[in-house]
Amino acid sequence: MEFLFYFGDVFTPFNFGLLLLGTVFGLIFGATPGLSPTMTVALAIPFTFKLEPAAGLILLGALYTSTVAGGAVSAILLRIPGAPANIATTLDGNAMAAKGEGAKALQLSFLASLVGGLLGVFLLIAVTEPLSRWALAFGPSELFWIAILGVTIIGSLDGGSLVKGLLSGCIGMWLATIGFDDMLGAQRFVFHPSLGGGINIIAALIGLFAIPQVITMFAGGRVDAAAEVIKVQKHRISDAIRELMRRKRAAGIGTIVGSIIGLIPGVGGQIAGLVAYDQAKKLSPERDKFGTGHSEGVIAAESANNAMVGPSLVPLLTLSIPGSPTAAVLLGGLLIHGIFPGPDLFVNHANVAWTFINSMLVGQILMCVIGLYISGVAAKIAQVPKHVMAAVVLALAVFGSYSVQTSMGDVYVMLSLGVMMYFLERFGFSAAPLVLGLILGPIAEENFAQGAMIANATDGLGPYFLTGGMNLVLIALVIASIAYSAWMELRSRRYISKEEIIQ
Repeated sequence: MEFLFYFGDVFTPFNFGLLLLGTVFGLIFGATPGLSPTMTVALAIPFTFKLEPAAGLILLGALYTSTVAGGAVSAILLRIPGAPANIATTLDGNAMAAKGEGAKALQLSFLASLVGGLLGVFLLIAVTEPLSRWALAFGPSELFWIAILGVTIIGSLDGGSLVKGLLSGCIGMWLATIGFDDMLGAQRFVFHPSLGGGINIIAALIGLFAIPQVITMFAGGRVDAAAEVIKVQKHRISDAIRELMRRKRAAGIGTIVGSIIGLIPGVGGQIAGLVAYDQAKKLSPERDKFGTGHSEGVIAAESANNAMVGPSLVPLLTLSIPGSPTAAVLLGGLLIHGIFPGPDLFVNHANVAWTFINSMLVGQILMCVIGLYISGVAAKIAQVPKHVMAAVVLALAVFGSYSVQTSMGDVYVMLSLGVMMYFLERFGFSAAPLVLGLILGPIAEENFAQGAMIANATDGLGPYFLTGGMNLVLIALVIASIAYSAWMELRSRRYISKEEIIQ
């Protein structure tokens, strides 16, 4: 209960002002395509040089928390994930917005973010030391199998076909090989100078999700404005709270999955959201509604990517090992102020560490309150006529892709991937499995290469990757995931066949 002694430091006028400022700007930056949490926190670090260590970390922590949640705004309303962590939110959130339930989807996303975020930070407070020792046990072989487990989830993300989902994932993993091989330093599949540094994940996200939608909008031509405007249904916050209580299973799954994945160094929030979405779908009695605008999909995804935030700081604060890319930037913020994370952090700098963690608790509440306030107003974006929306989304896509590395090469890559995805969608493929493959490819390749080097110096590949308690558990989960996805698809096909016979 030591953290309670430092709660008052969060509510000093200056510190609370920084917390409020970081929350507001984090929501704005999170909703802007191309501005990821990592980039937002990195851009803010220079502004903390003159601040006290605790005050600087309060600002950075508020930006981290609210940017992850703010990414749901563009994911739901524009079908452009504000950050990789919001990929899964687009699957049902945008479908809800298309049905006029944009306000409801936004309210549920912020409420689910609050639930996951608070429990994630409480987990950070309660079990920092034992969980950090457990996270350290994950070596290259375990991380490789975690990536493979993510690949097996790909198939069930594509609601139409397991095979098409896996093929989409394979395309994504191939795209991940473009650029330089980190181990050998050789170029691979560099067809154009723009591909020399590989495919930037933010440019890929924008292209794969936004451009097919833009092309579809433009292909429809200009019609009567009144006919194409989506009517936004008003939704009371009290109704959203009741809906969240009804869907507590999805919130629980998202929170548990996000907390576990956030703890594992290097995995990231994008994996947490997709894995939680997949598990919520598999365990839901209404799994057929996922992908059509089902509230459980939004709740599971958003509770997971915010539950990841707190645990991702466990290995950072105790072992100096960042649990996510944004946590790595926060490590830089700590070092700038002469604070070295480690076992002695809570002894030598207890006031800084606990004030920072307490500010994240308060920041989750502020994020939810401000997010709920703007939900009704933000949802009106869906009322913009489609031909106008297409032009705005295209402009945001170009701006977001260019701003990542100030490179027109990223814009060309974004447009090329978008056009490719447009034609793939015509054949029943979807973007989510492809993006997951793009994200998981480097993780699987890097850890396999490192594991192979260790294995060659010890007992060989087989014993290294196929033995050990954690490896065997993960392999069993991989097999179970493939078998379950195949069984569910066969069951769905039989059900459809019976319906056709009856008709």
